[in-house]
Amino acid sequence: RRLACGDVEGRLETIFGRVRAVQAKSGRFDMLLCVGNFFGSSSEAEWAEYRTGAKKAPIPTYVLGANNQDTLSYFPDVSGCELAENITYLGRRGLFSGCSGLQVAYLSGTEAQEQPAPAHSFSTKDVAELKASLLSSPNFRGVDILLTSPWPRDVGTFANSAGEIDTKKCGSKLVSDLAASLKPRYHFAALEKAYYERLPYRNHTVLQETPQHVTRFIALADVGNTSKKKYLYAFSIVPMSAMEPAELVKQPQDVTENPYRKLRREAAKARAEEEPASQFFFDLNKQQGKKRPSEGKERGESQPKQAKKPPQPTGPCWFCLASPEVEKHLVVSIGTHCYLALAKGGLLPDHVLILPIGHYQSVVDLSSEVLEEATKYKAALKEFFRSKGKRYVLFERNYRSQHLQLQVIPIPLDLCTSEDIKESFITQAQEQQIELLEIPEHSDITQVAQPGMPYFYVELDTGEKLFHRIRGRFPLQFGRWV
Repeated sequence: RRLACGDVEGRLETIFGRVRAVQAKSGRFDMLLCVGNFFGSSSEAEWAEYRTGAKKAPIPTYVLGANNQDTLSYFPDVSGCELAENITYLGRRGLFSGCSGLQVAYLSGTEAQEQPAPAHSFSTKDVAELKASLLSSPNFRGVDILLTSPWPRDVGTFANSAGEIDTKKCGSKLVSDLAASLKPRYHFAALEKAYYERLPYRNHTVLQETPQHVTRFIALADVGNTSKKKYLYAFSIVPMSAMEPAELVKQPQDVTENPYRKLRREAAKARAEEEPASQFFFDLNKQQGKKRPSEGKERGESQPKQAKKPPQPTGPCWFCLASPEVEKHLVVSIGTHCYLALAKGGLLPDHVLILPIGHYQSVVDLSSEVLEEATKYKAALKEFFRSKGKRYVLFERNYRSQHLQLQVIPIPLDLCTSEDIKESFITQAQEQQIELLEIPEHSDITQVAQPGMPYFYVELDTGEKLFHRIRGRFPLQFGRWV
């Protein structure tokens, strides 16, 4: 049973009084973990009573180091030391292992804005060395707790609002990198004088990686603040090393995507540039997949098959080009297998549809020549919209629809990035309790979906793809809402 608190700022009587009250009501806790500023600019008088032994902390207390020049003198040894009875400074960076097997990683100070880094700041080198020391351990799965004073940058991505705190501007990118690598089960931070308990997030990519435990990020306010924001957090945790793997990786219902996905992807891209590219294949249900042709067939020993004709619609179809129902005044271009048309209820004047001329239900039903021409239309639209200062987002809903429609919506380049668009889709999906997964870069939708399977699919002009397998009800206008 642990306690964590935000910036104490020298208010020792306030925090220890609160701890005594909590323990009197709820029983004994094993330790208090303090993030943010433990000392304030005027803490000397109050601190002297604890330093001399006149007063004693009611619980083993572990603190991070200075975040400014004013409080450096309170920490005599950068590698960590006992500051007073029951009060221990953990050190500049490292891993604290409790007797129970609990592993607590910590990083003191704020991110350096200049070089060489001041004594109260950490640098890229500090983070790299801490990561290297932990990740080199065989079978490293993560740490139980991570303590940092600054928030990680972008921690609010895909999650509940952090109130007045803008998580895209606040905090440290180095802390984000550290959290993405160390995969803590709990991550505590402070300094912003705000309380924020983020929804738990995944530490693995669904369908691509083995399931892992989730991370809970909790930012705590300053001790004794007049706004009554939460500054003390009580929690129970069984060390990762003592848990059954199946119990450890259980995913709560409110779990979100990892907020540092972009960071992880950039790191993976950097690694990929150093290694030969690899091809990824995966299948939701291998037994339903197509069989590979035998060697004889590959060599052309079998009789060539006749080109398969597309299935015929069961009734009138608004989108088969030969149908009297199709609104031909909206048609922009006609190819051999596909055509391009303006959307009848377009979100924008240049919202267009790529459609097969024959009757096909979805992309996964298309023959190779139809798919090839649809891909050429996508490339042409990308080039056209880029010449107009726009990027496109494409989506398909294969659910309660009769004829394949690839909706192509252009968005001004200066309005938002492709990452913003992707983030919007994922955020809206989470609000609707829709699991929208990212398809690996070298894979395509035919490796995820089988013919006849209902799904929703998004493709950005960067080549990034998102996919949701529809298993029950699905909002028909979801793509338009986003």
